[in-house]
Amino acid sequence: MKNLFFLLLILVTFQINAQEKISLVQCYQLVTNNYPLAKQTELLKQKNDFETEAIQKGKLPKIDWNAQATYQSDVTEVPVMTIEPLNNDQYRTTIDVNQLLYNGGLIDANAKLKESQTRTQQQQVEVALYQLKYKINYYYFSILILQERENILKSKQEQLVLKIKEIKSGVKFGAILPSSEKVLEAENLKLKQQLAEINSDKIKLLQNLSLVTFTSFSNAPFLEKPTVTTDLSSESARPELLLYDLQSEQIETASAVLNKNLVPKINAFGTAGYGNPGLNMLDNSFQTFYMVGVRANWNVFDWNITKTEKEALSVSKELVATEKETFKLNSQMQLQEFENEINKAAAVLATDFEIIALRTDVLKSSDVQLKNGVITSSEYIIDFTNLYEAKINQKLHEIQLELAKANYQITKGY
Repeated sequence: MKNLFFLLLILVTFQINAQEKISLVQCYQLVTNNYPLAKQTELLKQKNDFETEAIQKGKLPKIDWNAQATYQSDVTEVPVMTIEPLNNDQYRTTIDVNQLLYNGGLIDANAKLKESQTRTQQQQVEVALYQLKYKINYYYFSILILQERENILKSKQEQLVLKIKEIKSGVKFGAILPSSEKVLEAENLKLKQQLAEINSDKIKLLQNLSLVTFTSFSNAPFLEKPTVTTDLSSESARPELLLYDLQSEQIETASAVLNKNLVPKINAFGTAGYGNPGLNMLDNSFQTFYMVGVRANWNVFDWNITKTEKEALSVSKELVATEKETFKLNSQMQLQEFENEINKAAAVLATDFEIIALRTDVLKSSDVQLKNGVITSSEYIIDFTNLYEAKINQKLHEIQLELAKANYQITKGY
């Protein structure tokens, strides 16, 4: 019997130690690593590498192969000289090579613009992932509240079971009326209902937390209660602020590309071919031929298209600036709201311990009165419930305080 007791003790201890533990920081990290959107950061980098490589290949020679066969209804003739006229059917195949010599750095500017666009897109992913932290907070702290409430109700149930045993003994010896036991039994059934509801709500919230973090949790994990430290004096470090800066940088880079479009472009070219006729139009036979040279192109007047596009970019930059200022203002308003919630929860929490102490004294008095038959079990249950409601409220206010702090830190960018 003794050995069986120690075996059961070891199994229970192992079950407690094996219970999965989850922290708030761990959930933040899981959503950052596992959420499908997180994969886009690396995919955008790969996409940028390929597109930049393609842009840079614009510096390499461009080689084209051409071939044509034609039939002309008429050909050039020189009537005053005895020259064999050209054939009506003509054939030609050529290899054309074009090599960029100078374009004012347009290719490098386009590559830089592509890189800037990628950084902006990657930061948009970071912003979207960061926003999920608010959802994590909601699920995590909601489960935490249920977890604390469940623990207190179980403690309440244990005390109630002990009290039922006392009442049964009093009923047996005729010191207490049998109805008193039934009142306590009804209260115990009510607690079982509440615990069943809590368990159902916990499972539902855990499923939601599991979906957001893309992680499979056990049916009854233990959520650690975080202790959040808030810094009311630090500057905001929200990822949205960096996104606005990157958008402005992208606009400036696009403006630089427009400037490059106005510079002259110089290319070297060469053509080698075989055909009838060749370059010598008077030689009516198949010939090989080649031609090399340099070509310059400069769009000296574009009807102010570039100027208009740069003005549009300037307006876009102002729009980004106004969005950034609006975001900072809204964030400041949110911070003020969370700061008020922190102060409110701290103030309420300060009186919870006093209420619990008073309720404890009241219950002790009620306990004595119930044993002596001065009060009924219904009256006792009121004081009994009031004490545990006070304990639940104290835990609720503690978690509300930490939630307000966590939301404040996220709004701050930490």
